Amino acid sequence: MKEERIVVPANGYLMLLLFLVLFFGGIVAIVLTQTGWPVFAIVASLILMFGFVMVQPNNSRVLLLFGKYVGTIKKNGFYWVNPFYTKKKISLRASNFDSERLKVNDKLGNPIMISTILVWRVTNTYKAAFDVDNFENFVRVQTDAAVRKLASMYPYDNFADEGHDEDITLRSSVNEVSEALEKEIEERLLIAGIEVLEARIGYLAYAQEIANAMLKRQQATAIVAARHKIVEGAVSMVEMALEELSKKDIVELDEERKAAMVSNLMVVLCSDKDASPIVNAGTLNH
Repeated sequence: MKEERIVVPANGYLMLLLFLVLFFGGIVAIVLTQTGWPVFAIVASLILMFGFVMVQPNNSRVLLLFGKYVGTIKKNGFYWVNPFYTKKKISLRASNFDSERLKVNDKLGNPIMISTILVWRVTNTYKAAFDVDNFENFVRVQTDAAVRKLASMYPYDNFADEGHDEDITLRSSVNEVSEALEKEIEERLLIAGIEVLEARIGYLAYAQEIANAMLKRQQATAIVAARHKIVEGAVSMVEMALEELSKKDIVELDEERKAAMVSNLMVVLCSDKDASPIVNAGTLNH
């Protein structure tokens, strides 16, 4: 048998009543009859006692008879089974696993620190009990392996200036990365009969040796992007100013004065500090 088998054992309360009748009845019989045969009833009741099993909600008991798999009890309650059964407890509750922070290389070769948060539960008790040695340790090891593989598939961030224009990155594509991670872990844990309920990145950062350099790079990228927007807006404003002056015939400018005006406006609009105006009280030529 290589698949899970659900069994429904005998009612534990009826067997408890039988146990009490045999045990106390045997004691009373010994006292009243002064013979030894009621001892067998007491011994039988003691053997019956080893067959009682209690299953709490979202728990299970895997039953073995001299090394042979008999079945699994998943329904909660108080039961009685063969006293010679070996009863192994396996929890069916959802469990959290927060992996250690691993130092790995992303797709571009940058060292990063990454960890994952995994929510999982056992769905097939046969596979969890017999197809792997220790299913809880199996979850930890396979999760770490999946995280290492995932980190090598995507870059930490998008660096379009170096020709690495990726659609999915570890930092910005949270949903896509989580789905890929969940699928990767689920494929690895399928052999142990474990269902992955949720998997997501719990911690993500550059490794310490390159963290400062990458921070400066991100700041420089942000400054360049801001400057690009400022220049783009300044050019539009200068173009609008020249068009309005020409349309309304406020002043007639030759090419040299247009160039000077453009230069002054660009300096004013693109400067980091407020410009200090100089008032020309003379003519345009002085």
